[in-house]
Amino acid sequence: MNRRRFLTQIRSGLVLSATAWAASPLIAEARDKDERPVALLVPLTGPRAGLGLTMQRAAMLAQNDIAPMVLDTGGTPRGAASAAQEAVKRKAALILGPLLSGDVAAVARVAGDVPVISFTNDPEARASGAYVFGITPGQVTSAILTYARSRGVRSVAVISDGSPWAKASAAAALAMQGQLAMEARVLEVVPGGPLPMAGDAPDGVLVPGTSDTALAVARNLKDTGIQLLGTLEALDHRPQAMEVLDGAWIASLDPDAFGSFARSYQARNGGDPGAIAALAYDAAGFASQLRADDMLSRAGVLRDEGYAGATGRVRFRTDGSVSREFAILLAGPGGYRKVAASRGA
Repeated sequence: MNRRRFLTQIRSGLVLSATAWAASPLIAEARDKDERPVALLVPLTGPRAGLGLTMQRAAMLAQNDIAPMVLDTGGTPRGAASAAQEAVKRKAALILGPLLSGDVAAVARVAGDVPVISFTNDPEARASGAYVFGITPGQVTSAILTYARSRGVRSVAVISDGSPWAKASAAAALAMQGQLAMEARVLEVVPGGPLPMAGDAPDGVLVPGTSDTALAVARNLKDTGIQLLGTLEALDHRPQAMEVLDGAWIASLDPDAFGSFARSYQARNGGDPGAIAALAYDAAGFASQLRADDMLSRAGVLRDEGYAGATGRVRFRTDGSVSREFAILLAGPGGYRKVAASRGA
């Protein structure tokens, strides 16, 4: 029964007897509401207990009906599997977590048909059948290169300083060449080494992070006319980084959406939550929305409209990946300013 019909009945003076009330559609709807728990699997003991607690607090901030059932993984595959077993035993409709890539397969095996939305950013974790909800280097690289291509950048060099994030960003750029009609090449750099700029200079240089090596490369490109590009790993409020990255385009979480979450978290809990806590907040909010829409199922997870949260609008794909929208920021001496929104990557 919808709200309009209910109000019409009230206005018409309809009074239900005790027998009729017990059998009414209103009560049937209440009885049919899916009240199965949603499980949140985070490390509350072990070396990452502090992060796990922050994630728990962020998830609780997003609840608007039934609080998630929080289970400790201990930060190990065995602990994660045990937590998943408890979630299944208590008939969880959805599992949020675990955090670590190495724990995902253990959880997915135990979960069976229960959808698992993991917080890892390792794309390989999709092989387990879980969804990879973490922000991956490929997502952010796709967002910044798509924007750069729309602004006339036809060739790009990716600076790889050997970090896992830089390597993954470089691999993503190479894979996107045909899709974007953009030439990409990878330049391996080492601390103190020269920039190996062989051949023609590119239109843009992607500096995935702000290690000392990466910043040294970016500093060498000042006033060359080459457009600097960055991913959210390049966001850095150190004065030296701000000076070097002046004028760079950077793909990042939307500062308005993330800022709203961060302020709410700080008001209740104190401290800065960080992007990983925002993932827990978004996952819990998504689960609450699915419950409200009576769609706590894999079909609900895959709904076309997705979900808009602190880490951007997301949409889950059948292969376990997630499309996520980012903001494009322009770096300047005083900070970062949003100049565009990217499509889902």
